[in-house]
Amino acid sequence: MVKAIPKWVQIRYAKLWNKYKEKDVSYSDIEKVLKIDKKNTISVFLNELRTAGWITIKLDENDARKRSYLLKSPDMVVKEMEIEQ
Repeated sequence: MVKAIPKWVQIRYAKLWNKYKEKDVSYSDIEKVLKIDKKNTISVFLNELRTAGWITIKLDENDARKRSYLLKSPDMVVKEMEIEQ
């Protein structure tokens, strides 16, 4: 299920999508692209994407503290929104 996200999240999502497309993204990659130092802001951003269904979070097999993030394509998000209605 995919839901709409706030504009501030959309803008940051677009920056990440333009850089990484459908590749796995690390937390440090997100920090670099978005140029955000505050851990809380990035956590809120990722939580917004996760809750809305725009991102998949994968745990590292060797270290459960490490995660990688996979963005859904804009096309997939739109298709899933259309199915919901």
